[in-house]
Amino acid sequence: MNRAGLLGYAGAAGANTIVALQVETADCIKNIDAIAAVPGVDILFLGQNDLCMSMGLYEKYEFPHMYTSPELADATNKLIAAAKKNNVILGLFLFGTSRVGEFLDKGFTFISIGNDLHHVLTQAGAYVNDVERIAKEKSKTWARRPTALL
Repeated sequence: MNRAGLLGYAGAAGANTIVALQVETADCIKNIDAIAAVPGVDILFLGQNDLCMSMGLYEKYEFPHMYTSPELADATNKLIAAAKKNNVILGLFLFGTSRVGEFLDKGFTFISIGNDLHHVLTQAGAYVNDVERIAKEKSKTWARRPTALL
């Protein structure tokens, strides 16, 4: 590397780095006001799955009702208030888009809508369903074979 770093990136990393903290434990929610106030924090990223586990909500609720539980809503509201007070971006991970509007209304602007495996599985499943439908419409014999993915 030279003084500017790899294509200038490494040398200017201090000006181009985003600090995103994952909010995934009950203790994090208990301390969210102090965490959100740390200078340099750009994003507080809600990890609903791990937070639900940490709060014991997987044991208390039948899946997927923990995601709409009053306990998770209360924790989320505490996170929102702390982020707004400290001008920190709110982020979260969702599988799909069914709840995007709800979280946009709550002030979340950094939203991940799945990971690579989720996208491969859902899209591959949609394609296989399409092939089955089309084959049936054409009176063709076609059947899916069981796999680990579908």
